[in-house]
Amino acid sequence: MPDYAIGVDLGGTNLRVAAFRPEGQMLEKISVPTNIGAGREHLIQTITEGIRKVTGEHLGERLLGIGIGVPGFILLEKGIITKSPNLPGLENFPMRDELEQRLATKVILENDANAAALGEKWMGAGRGVDDLVLLTLGTGIGGGIISGGQVLHGYLGMAGELGHILVDPRDGAAACGCGSTGCLETQASATAIVRMANEEIQAGRSPGLARHADAVTSAVVYEVAMEGDAEARSIFERMGRALGMGLSVLINTFNFPLYLLSGGVLHAWDLFAPVMLEETRKRSLTLRQSDTRIDKAELGDLAGLYGAARLVL
Repeated sequence: MPDYAIGVDLGGTNLRVAAFRPEGQMLEKISVPTNIGAGREHLIQTITEGIRKVTGEHLGERLLGIGIGVPGFILLEKGIITKSPNLPGLENFPMRDELEQRLATKVILENDANAAALGEKWMGAGRGVDDLVLLTLGTGIGGGIISGGQVLHGYLGMAGELGHILVDPRDGAAACGCGSTGCLETQASATAIVRMANEEIQAGRSPGLARHADAVTSAVVYEVAMEGDAEARSIFERMGRALGMGLSVLINTFNFPLYLLSGGVLHAWDLFAPVMLEETRKRSLTLRQSDTRIDKAELGDLAGLYGAARLVL
């Protein structure tokens, strides 16, 4: 009887469910809208139905369990999401126990960035590496730390909030959603790129960006930069410097062999990476004297699914 595990990636927009063999083969994957606005019971039912749809393809096989990656803070021992801006209906709700009761199998919850880091360690750019850090560059900046092959959680399960490393200590630095100012997230996320672009537009410094004033996205800023707009290019240079500062702190702290970057902003790698690597080398003696690698993650938006299934396996 073949074994399999289910990985679930629960996002604010979409729910994705996939089945995996223990050796890492993805068998199939489905995606459905999360529809948070319909309420908690609808969301739990959507998750349950999605899992049942996938497990229905494997009748006669042995389900080892279900791993679920969710954005937010989780009390791991209790299986409760305590804070999740993208999933407010699930906050302080015993989600793990509810799903275990409905599905009659083991369920493990994990922060989505931690799950992505575990996925990259299992089947992605971190294969063969037991110690690595993953930075996810998206709307915000998340992080996952793998130490000794396991997710590093900290005593409350909140380790890995790498987007809130301080990189701009000046008075008047950009405010962060965490309540602080000058965090890496305010300088290197997609949201930060859009904010910096709007600042350039308002100051009248970038005719190229001004053409897109009503619909600025990080992808638009990248397109304008590739057209040769100096101000747009400078935004990615600022991003690279901030990432270099953050990475140097991580490298000097952990002395791990591998640091990975993932997320939608990676399409601009050629614009920000040279500055990022230069800044990291300048600030990290450890990097200069070792074969430490800084590289792109490989699994893209599938990393969380792989990692969620790996939690069970």
